[in-house]
Amino acid sequence: MTIDEYILQHIDEEGDYLKALYRDTHLKLLYSRMASGHLQGRMLKMFVRMINPRRILEIGTYSGYSALCMAEGLREGGMLHTFEINDEQEDFTRPWLEHSAYADKIKFYIGDALQLVPQLGITFDFAFIDGDKRKYIDYYEMMLAHLSDGGTIIADNTLWDGHVLEEHPHRTDLQTIGIKAFNDLVAHDSRVEKVILPLRDGLTIIRKK
Repeated sequence: MTIDEYILQHIDEEGDYLKALYRDTHLKLLYSRMASGHLQGRMLKMFVRMINPRRILEIGTYSGYSALCMAEGLREGGMLHTFEINDEQEDFTRPWLEHSAYADKIKFYIGDALQLVPQLGITFDFAFIDGDKRKYIDYYEMMLAHLSDGGTIIADNTLWDGHVLEEHPHRTDLQTIGIKAFNDLVAHDSRVEKVILPLRDGLTIIRKK
């Protein structure tokens, strides 16, 4: 037994609906590794339970797994706004969200969150960044402008499979360059408190002061 298998045997189950979604994601979608999965999903739900936000912003819906986990932890009357820029993803993801037990807590948008979020006029209490790594700084600044004081941002993939340790990424590796620049910015940003958790591919927990 591996340590990962041991962990999964000693945390809350993900449930049949999420298991089916995870399986379907691996069968039908490219880059299925991008889906959050059992451990990260339970952790996102737990963070939502602990922080108790009214409004959640997610950038990078992909198959909808993380959105469903956060919606599961969301208070009655709360709302999750999730954005996916790849319109080819809609046919797969929208039915999984709309047929779930949490459909009334999720608003799913296809389009560029950098353009769409400012038009909503909403202040969020919690945000999850899991979109284009090249745009993490842009997402971060936009989120901070629409985040309540004391609000939380979680950024995924911030260790980027260890590539952040490369001192000089190849100039064409724009995703590694983007993640490193984001990490450096957040580390020195006095507007927030921050910590990196080495879970899966790295999660940065950020709290707006």
